Amino acid sequence: MPATSPGDTVVPSALTMGEPAGIGPDVTLVAWARRADHRLAPFYAIGDAELYARRAAALGLTVPIARIAPEAAAAVFDRALPVVDIGRVIGEPGRTATEDAPIVIAAIERAVADVAAGRAGAVVTAPIHKHALYAAGFSHPGHTEFLGALAATIAPPPDGIAWRPIMMLAGPELRTVPVTVHVSLAAAAASLDAATIVATARIVAADLTRRFGIERPRLVVAGLNPHAGEDGAMGREDLEVIRPAVDQLIAEGLDIRGPLPADTLFHARARASYDAALCMYHDQALIPVKTLAFDETVNVTLGLPFVRTSPDHGTALDIAGRGIARAESLIAALAMAAAMSGAARR
Repeated sequence: MPATSPGDTVVPSALTMGEPAGIGPDVTLVAWARRADHRLAPFYAIGDAELYARRAAALGLTVPIARIAPEAAAAVFDRALPVVDIGRVIGEPGRTATEDAPIVIAAIERAVADVAAGRAGAVVTAPIHKHALYAAGFSHPGHTEFLGALAATIAPPPDGIAWRPIMMLAGPELRTVPVTVHVSLAAAAASLDAATIVATARIVAADLTRRFGIERPRLVVAGLNPHAGEDGAMGREDLEVIRPAVDQLIAEGLDIRGPLPADTLFHARARASYDAALCMYHDQALIPVKTLAFDETVNVTLGLPFVRTSPDHGTALDIAGRGIARAESLIAALAMAAAMSGAARR
């Protein structure tokens, strides 16, 4: 779908540098070079302008670099990659440097600040290398938690407690949301509760309307156990935790079904019946969406006061600077960010 519609105000997305030793700079350059093929709306990168110039030369890409203020990004986008230059990094492809961590973190902070000030319409994040940041004292488990903390500095949460970032994986044919994320399978089952399912579903439904323009989102909820527990024969979580949560959400007016057996939830006919699937653990959500569209899946963070997308891959240090990194996921993330921020403005 087009990133913008006639009459939309062009507000560029802010794309963070990510780990400078990874493929973030590579795919950023390729995405800009292929901007016309994919009808990408304007975006600008935040990071080290010299890094982008060096990497373009190493990859044999003709990508002019323009150091700009965010307000000038749209005007120069057709002829150069706009970069908000915030400092120098020393990491080389495949070799991280702890000294680069402050610039990596500052790029994320600047992107959020730009969106808060109206200079950017969305935050798009290139992958970070968490261990490199931890060595420099980064205290958050990852991007999503850091963005949740930054959100609190720009807008009060609607419930007065805290922003609740929710990860959604979105591909051309499927959207999935893991209710529990980076925990073991045993911990996922033990920590699952009705309140978390209810809170997650409310945010997903609200943002599918607000960010994706779906007036009445249709949600399904996967069961935790085989055959959704088969009436308690294969575990009681589906009966005692998931079913009460779904009943409460139905009573609140959501269009939601479940718990449903996960093994019959992701074939084509089933996918046509819903807009997003809530899954009970990480792999239950990520395996089907990545199987259907490995290179085009986008990581979307719901439940924030701004749009945030990211390519659904890591830093890939082993192939950085070699010219073989695929840019499809970043291109999809940029297109989705522009569409989501446009839907919110409309």
